[in-house]
This record gives sequence, C-alpha cells and structure tokens, in this order.
Amino acid sequence: MRGNTSPGGATASAQVYQQLRAQIIALDIPPGAALSENDLASAFGVSRTPVREALLRLADEGLVEIVPKSGTTVSRIPYAQLAEAIVIRKALEEVAVREASLRATKSQFTGLWALIERQREAAKADDRDAFHAADEAFHAAIAEAAGYPGIWRLVNQVKVQVDRLRHLTLPEGGRMLRVTKEHAAVLTAMEKRDGNKAIAAMRGHLDGLEYSLPEIRRSNPDYFVGETGVFVLPGVAGRKTRSA
Repeated sequence: MRGNTSPGGATASAQVYQQLRAQIIALDIPPGAALSENDLASAFGVSRTPVREALLRLADEGLVEIVPKSGTTVSRIPYAQLAEAIVIRKALEEVAVREASLRATKSQFTGLWALIERQREAAKADDRDAFHAADEAFHAAIAEAAGYPGIWRLVNQVKVQVDRLRHLTLPEGGRMLRVTKEHAAVLTAMEKRDGNKAIAAMRGHLDGLEYSLPEIRRSNPDYFVGETGVFVLPGVAGRKTRSA
C-alpha cells in the first residue's frame, strides 16, 4: 500500500477508499483478510478517521464486513449473488451493443479495435491489470457508442463482486486471449451493423463466466460464501452444474 495520500478531509478518505477498493477487487487483499484501522492509517499516512470512512463505504458495497468489537475483514464473495449480477449485466449490455451496432461512428470503431489490440498485447505480456483495464474500457466504449454511457455506470454498480470473480479467472491458461477473441467477434458483428449477431456474441462472451462459476468456486473454496449444491444457470433450460 502506498502512503502518498494527502492528510485530512474527504480527499484522504476518497483516496484510501479508491486504493483499498482496487486492491480488494484485484484480490491483492484476498477475501477473509483482516483489516486494521491502525495499520491502514500508518500505511496510507493518514489518521484513522479517513480510513474508517473508507471502510464504511466499502462495507456499503459489500466488500468488507465490520463487526463491532471483533474487527474488520474483507468480505468473501457471495456465491448466490453472482448469477443474478451476471444476468442483470447481460440485459444491460445487450441493449448497449444493439444500439452501438446502429449508431457507432467510424472513429468509435477505430477506438474499439485499438482497445482490443491493447488487450491482446496485455494478454501476451501476462499483464492482468492492464488487461482488466482495457477490458473495462472496451465495454464502457460500447455504451458510449450506443449513446447510453449511463448503462456502463449501472453495470458497474451491480458487478462489484463479479469483478473479483473475473480476477480469479485471468490466470487460467489462454483465458485472456480467448476473451480478446470474444470481444473481436462482438466488434466484427457491430461493424457489419448486425445487432442480432452482436447481441449473440456478447451473450456468449458473458455466458462463459457464468458457466465457469462452479469450477472457480471448487478451485478457491475459501474465497466464497453462500449456498452449495446444484447451481442452475438462469435462462439455460435443463442445464445444471454442481458447485463445490
């Protein structure tokens, strides 16, 4: 953790919040890890007040758990909420990709292809942080091209826990290059102004994460909390996978 935040006030609180949030989502601070206000204040070079304010914001997002007299820990990933969050994201992004297929300009397509190239380079370099950043920018740019940038803001509100899940998948062999190819398929359909095909490609791209949920949990049991047993994929009739 870097201690270059400025002391006092809302600015320090916001900086602590942003850095802690990024570290928790990237799993640099893993689920279940204990968080000490004193240690964090020392690490960030601030008083305990902005640290406490930042932790309260993270608790509101479900990223930390604050138990009076027991301490604060990074929340485990709520397994039961993940499928619903992915379904909501799919619904919102399908709207965005359909509209972007109709409305995107030539320069916007050029920018989207540049983001895919950035993802490809990050994947080859095994730079997961750069890949994740380019991935986020790609989806945000689709919403922008659709004329509905607020869609991406809504997606960000519902996918906080899904982002932690995604970071668990990035080390899988070939995963980043596969995602890059899926993005290219979405963009190719968009450039052809084929909204239906673009929606299908986006749905397939997001379904991949949903299908991998049970296996990810089996591989990282200590990172999750929630029901186990049969996990039914919403909207996929008759398809069931068994969780840990």
